[in-house]
Amino acid sequence: MIHPTRTNLLLIREKSLSVANSIRILKARKQALTREFLEATRPFLDSREDIRERYGKALDGLALSLGHESRDGIESISIATSRDFRIEISEESIWGLKYKEVAALDIPVRDPAERGYDYLSTTVHLEECIQQFEKILEAMISLAKYEGKLKRLGDEIIKTTRRVRVLEERILPGLTSQARAISEHIGERERESYCRLKHFKRRMAREDIKSL
Repeated sequence: MIHPTRTNLLLIREKSLSVANSIRILKARKQALTREFLEATRPFLDSREDIRERYGKALDGLALSLGHESRDGIESISIATSRDFRIEISEESIWGLKYKEVAALDIPVRDPAERGYDYLSTTVHLEECIQQFEKILEAMISLAKYEGKLKRLGDEIIKTTRRVRVLEERILPGLTSQARAISEHIGERERESYCRLKHFKRRMAREDIKSL
């Protein structure tokens, strides 16, 4: 136990106040991070669902296109439509939490005239198939944008929750217990001093009476 002095009692009370303030700040941080997490969850789930639906449509369109265009024809078109697709990864911050933000520098879904082949000579099935795959690319970029953010937010929310729990269930109760024990010890010591002083005064009074 810490030496039971008034100075240590004041120090423990100041530390308890500091811990209580830390708990309030951490709870506010957790609330803000949770709000960001929930706001990012819906677009993330929408992107996943969009990819799933479009992938099924794209495969159906590809199967039909293979029957009309032939595998060699589609492979030739895929070479003609290839491009260097650029993305930008930047660092963002929420309440001091850093995460990676992904953004496309090029437009994922192109106009048929910008794809590098004669789209008038192809079937509607192939054009729809290509468009679906480009929209899948667009949705995947959106998914990557939210996935990294959600992971960082989720990990930080868990860490913050654990810190709050430790402070609330272990640190703060321990400090409160120490402060109570020191306060009781000081109070007992003061009562003993008061009794001794009172006894001393009575004794001195009796001696004064005897000396008269």
